[in-house]
Amino acid sequence: MSESVLKINEIFYSIQGESSHSGRPCIFVRLTHCNLRCSWCDSEYTFHEGRNMSLAEIMSSLAKHPCKLVEVTGGEPLAQTGVLDLMRQLCDAKYQVLLETSGSLPIAAVDPRVQRIVDFKCPGSGMADHNLWSIVDDLGPKDEVKFVIADQGDYRWAKSKISEHALDKRCHLLMSPVFGVMDKLELAEWILADGLPVRFQIQLHKHVWDPSMRGV
Repeated sequence: MSESVLKINEIFYSIQGESSHSGRPCIFVRLTHCNLRCSWCDSEYTFHEGRNMSLAEIMSSLAKHPCKLVEVTGGEPLAQTGVLDLMRQLCDAKYQVLLETSGSLPIAAVDPRVQRIVDFKCPGSGMADHNLWSIVDDLGPKDEVKFVIADQGDYRWAKSKISEHALDKRCHLLMSPVFGVMDKLELAEWILADGLPVRFQIQLHKHVWDPSMRGV
């Protein structure tokens, strides 16, 4: 794919359902392609579906919405190197930019103005072997690390990784249950019992709209 053209799955305006920005109006730029195949993935349609758009076309599409918060997501957005130019342009245009990335690809080249949300994969995803732990060194205080929990084994694993990499000293931490699999009350109780320094979250958009609905 050309540096100036990206394969875009969808661009839509909705309510941010996750991260420390949960509940805020947000424009989502969802890129096609992903290098992982998580067992609980809810966006398999991003693996191949999409259309080529120039950076100018993308910027024009965003300008139609009354919002300056943008999340670049996927799939795995960093699978297309041209996304680095897109994020730079977004920052230059005074957007507040979030990047949701899987934790399997380098993030050092991402514009430092971008807030990186790194979704390290727990064993229940089947993709834990793909985590690139060296990127922890590139995380800063405004960045976030997310763990999606499928069961108690995932929780214990995430807890050990937080300690091993001193993640709570580096950035904000998020923890959420796999929708429809992990009981959210049980996860909340584990976090409280351990006094774990994380922000508990649910996928808010799935409680507002039908969980199977796209573009929300």
